[in-house]
Amino acid sequence: MKTTHGARRMTTTLVLILLFAMTVLAFASVPLYRIFCQKTGYGGTPKIVAQGATHIVEGRPFKVRFAANTHRDLPWKFKPLQLEMEVLPGQNGLAFYQVTNRSQKSFVGIATYNVTPEKAGKYFNKIDCFCFEEQTLPAGQVIDMPVQFFIDPAIAKDPKLKDVHTITLSYTFFHAKDPNIPAILGLPTLRRPH
Repeated sequence: MKTTHGARRMTTTLVLILLFAMTVLAFASVPLYRIFCQKTGYGGTPKIVAQGATHIVEGRPFKVRFAANTHRDLPWKFKPLQLEMEVLPGQNGLAFYQVTNRSQKSFVGIATYNVTPEKAGKYFNKIDCFCFEEQTLPAGQVIDMPVQFFIDPAIAKDPKLKDVHTITLSYTFFHAKDPNIPAILGLPTLRRPH
């Protein structure tokens, strides 16, 4: 009998350790995936770099368009303050987005972004932006948020991008406190055992 009780205790301990490890991995997977995408430009995610463009400004100009979306559960108005601008590879660009809380109470939002066409994502480098940071907006408040970026001059050497003349930077704001945010963002979630 003691052996069976010891085996059950060992199994229970292993299951608890496994559940704890899976929970930690589930919470760590979101920031790790975000870092991976930002470093590699995977899936149209612009790379984020610590400093401005240190490259020589040269090559053909690119039109950068700006788009903004808001998830239906967040009562904010979100828009770019410029629809497009032209930049040369290596040249720093600065754009602004504006967000307005149209509700009668404070909300916390979080923005994600992507670049289209996806194949240009690895050449689109963001120096500073408001993405993946919680933004608290009191009722009726309006704020302008900057995005600083540059296009890597290596884009000119990529034969797959010779047909690209326009790049779109698109942001979407979500309600940061929504318990379904991982599913909304298409991120992996921890499944609970039945």
